[in-house]
Amino acid sequence: MKVAIFFGSISDKSTMKNAADMLKKFDISYKSYVISAHRLPDILSNTIKKIESEGTDLIIAGAGLSAHLPGFISSKTILPVIGVPIHHCNNSYGSLGGIDALFSIVQMPKNVPVATVGINNSYNAALLAIHILSIKYKNIRKSLLKFRMETTDKLKTKIEQYL
Repeated sequence: MKVAIFFGSISDKSTMKNAADMLKKFDISYKSYVISAHRLPDILSNTIKKIESEGTDLIIAGAGLSAHLPGFISSKTILPVIGVPIHHCNNSYGSLGGIDALFSIVQMPKNVPVATVGINNSYNAALLAIHILSIKYKNIRKSLLKFRMETTDKLKTKIEQYL
């Protein structure tokens, strides 16, 4: 079982770290790649073929601005792709607060699906990946059920403090 995490720029690393941390929490192996869909399309295509041959189960791809990376990846594979629209507060390129990236990822044409999470929410991308993997892997399913119970218990405890 394996997850590939792609991001288009080294500046996306801090946002995508939450996905890596969440996968680590569930002992899910992953590998990260920094490859621009626009600047290195041939390298990206070859890398997708490579990870498919290695038995990768799914892909998390984060990108900002035009955010073509998740869609490009989806056009090259049948593996599930989860897109993370990225916005950098200090971005000097005149981005639209991440809405540009969100629309680019969520508005994929027919036959090129990308599951999409909220802006900068790589944590949820990893959690969605974990949910998908739990269908195939019983150990992940067991860990996910435990995680959900613990999360619910923590929330109940927090709410009870205010009653």
